[in-house]
Amino acid sequence: MIYLLEDDQNIQKLIQIALKKEGFEVMGFEKPSDFKRALEEKIPELVLLDVMLPEEDGLTVLLNLRKDTRTKNLPIILVTAIDGEYERAKGLDLGADDYIAKPFSIVELVSRIRAVLRRTQRENSGRQELLEIKELSMNTDRHSVSVNDEEIALSFKEYQLLEILMRAKGAVCERMDLIEEVWGEGYGESRTLDVHIRHLRAKLKRAGEYIVTVKGIGYKMEV
Repeated sequence: MIYLLEDDQNIQKLIQIALKKEGFEVMGFEKPSDFKRALEEKIPELVLLDVMLPEEDGLTVLLNLRKDTRTKNLPIILVTAIDGEYERAKGLDLGADDYIAKPFSIVELVSRIRAVLRRTQRENSGRQELLEIKELSMNTDRHSVSVNDEEIALSFKEYQLLEILMRAKGAVCERMDLIEEVWGEGYGESRTLDVHIRHLRAKLKRAGEYIVTVKGIGYKMEV
């Protein structure tokens, strides 16, 4: 089941018809309050979330979903007419799994949905464990990161990047591989990766020095 929070009835109807033709079950909502009531009854497989909404904006809805233990790992794709780099980076940093700007093709939307669902299923089927590099540790069961036993608050994307780097155990992770793994196939904004790495290093304090830039290639963890 996919939940679609979109206040434009014409766009909502178009997306619902198209996704149903592709075999997806879809429920549409015009207001966040109706969407929240539906969440109390059933957690969907994925959410398509507009940013410009009545009652409260979509980024606030996104932030609240990530704070709720029931929906913190729920796949979410932002669907919005706002197509600036800052807005896109902000949405992804708050925990969106992908971002698609209006106007968009239905073929592209379906492709993004399937890519996010595949990535989520891969992550959920992975083995949960404790990853450690010196004083830096990650508990994949609790979805938590700590340095010298002090828990560090990371955004959803920062956590994903760090997990990939730590699992690589010192091997170089190429830029495009990181981008496709965290933001999805076809996401071409490489500067967003550098911004997230910079924020991640700062949050990890001294342990941030373990994230090493491999010029012209990507990043790796110094183990």
